Amino acid sequence: MGSLLIKNATAILPMTGPDQILYNADLAIEGKEIKYVGNVPAEFQPDTVIDARGKVVMPGLVNCHNHAAMTLLRSYADDLPLMEWLQKKIWPIEAHLNSEDVYWGSLLACAEMVKSGTTLFADMYFEMGRVAEAAQVVGIRANLARGMIGFGPNAERAINESVELVECWHCKADGMVKVMLGPHAPYTCPPEYLERVMKLADDLKVGIHIHLAETKAEVEEIKEKYGTTPVKLMDQIGLFKGRQVLAAHCVHLTDEEMEILANHKVGIAHNPESNMKLASGVAPVPRLLELGAVVGLGTDGPSSNNNLDLMQEMRSAALLHKVFTMNPTVLPAYTALEMATVKGAQALGYDNLGQLQPGYLADIILIDLEKPHLYPRHDLIANLVYSATAADVDTVIVNGRVIMTERKLLFVDEKEVIERAEARTKELLARAASEK
Repeated sequence: MGSLLIKNATAILPMTGPDQILYNADLAIEGKEIKYVGNVPAEFQPDTVIDARGKVVMPGLVNCHNHAAMTLLRSYADDLPLMEWLQKKIWPIEAHLNSEDVYWGSLLACAEMVKSGTTLFADMYFEMGRVAEAAQVVGIRANLARGMIGFGPNAERAINESVELVECWHCKADGMVKVMLGPHAPYTCPPEYLERVMKLADDLKVGIHIHLAETKAEVEEIKEKYGTTPVKLMDQIGLFKGRQVLAAHCVHLTDEEMEILANHKVGIAHNPESNMKLASGVAPVPRLLELGAVVGLGTDGPSSNNNLDLMQEMRSAALLHKVFTMNPTVLPAYTALEMATVKGAQALGYDNLGQLQPGYLADIILIDLEKPHLYPRHDLIANLVYSATAADVDTVIVNGRVIMTERKLLFVDEKEVIERAEARTKELLARAASEK
């Protein structure tokens, strides 16, 4: 892996503070790490030079919660509440998915994510080895978990496949793939099953990715079964103690539960657009942030969002909490950017990502500022959150390697991916119809 110089950047946004913007600056990469930010010594001789005139250089975006292969189910089931959506539409069609479907659906997702500035995503699904392969082909960083349902005929299979995924992929692909265990949720994984998963996670030295307190129905079901709430139940069985936990959604929380999550430094994946679309509710993100909780942003799956555009998700998060609290100062633009970058990386357990600093991994995006909707530039950060779009992402670098330039993906044929994903979708629907 060689060296790279990004020169003449109109601005560099290191995400080390709202006032720490560097103008007309350079950035140097050596191998997979950032070497210099701001002033690059004249003796640095790069293999490749990128002229970033007219562009802002910033950390790549982090999607903290996704189900990538569900691109094949985009627009398949819309305008339904969560449990009806899952039980009547999604779970029945997923029963017919195969390994090739997951691969091409994931390739489509990875292409979409890179083109909207995402350089790292967390994913929970099945056939996760194929998701890892797709991520490798496109060049994106991945944090993967095999989804686990704790009852029925596949409960043991999910555990066995999770172990296999860890053995095959954890910290592999030059460190680009990490693995977590993925118990789906408290309502699909009984405490005794979760305790097995916790022990396995500790034995394998990996974290846990779980859906938590997503809907009122989930909270009521857990109260009825166990006499407590989802977060308190997880706390009682020790889920949060001594391990990395990524909790998706965390919508319906009491004050006590928010303190539990904050005190244990649980990574929280806030998915505002999915929560709005499924009418699941509004997560108490401003209060969580006040308590010091680690909150990142996620899109959730492309069949409940329905895109994987984290640029759009930032804007939605900021606007949602302003109108929900009737306070325009809540969740300002820089906070939304933090959630999409450094806080998202922290939520996934990375301490060397999400900022542009020497020694950090070189996951970087260049956003083209020479667009009508990005003028004038009174406030660069506000423009990035409230005005920029995915189409403004010009260049993407992951692990020190350029994987998209001038909006062209370099390691995958975008047209072929679209065509193959569409073909897999038609085959999936035909298979499902014939097997009824």
